[in-house]
Amino acid sequence: MRTSELYLVSCVNKKAPIPRKAKNLYISPWFGKAKAYVESTKQRWFILSAKYRLVEPNCRINPYEKSLNSMPIKERQEWAEDVFKNLRLHITDIETIYFLAGKRYREFLVPKLRDYDDVKICVPMEGLRIGEQLKWFNERTN
Repeated sequence: MRTSELYLVSCVNKKAPIPRKAKNLYISPWFGKAKAYVESTKQRWFILSAKYRLVEPNCRINPYEKSLNSMPIKERQEWAEDVFKNLRLHITDIETIYFLAGKRYREFLVPKLRDYDDVKICVPMEGLRIGEQLKWFNERTN
């Protein structure tokens, strides 16, 4: 029986200037709140990185300048395929995948996940603007 949850958090533009663990490389207020929230759930989580794809939070990575928002569609499709291939290894006991990520990070990945397995997809902040997202995190994080 599946009981676990998995959180996928998108990378952000603002990064530290030196290599760090991925969970500490992204330094925007939004990412800080997202990290605090997912860590408070005590569930497994990954970062969706435009450059490194699916990243374990404690994996050390270098700063980079790349965004899905500026990628052509074909490149975003390839990105989603790579992420999906890696993600399949981690979802055998997962009941629900929560996306804390914008449309570009979800557009080609969510359909692959829905077609692959009986996993629920949840986008709890869909449609919320950045200020509303920050408020959402604040209301749910100790």
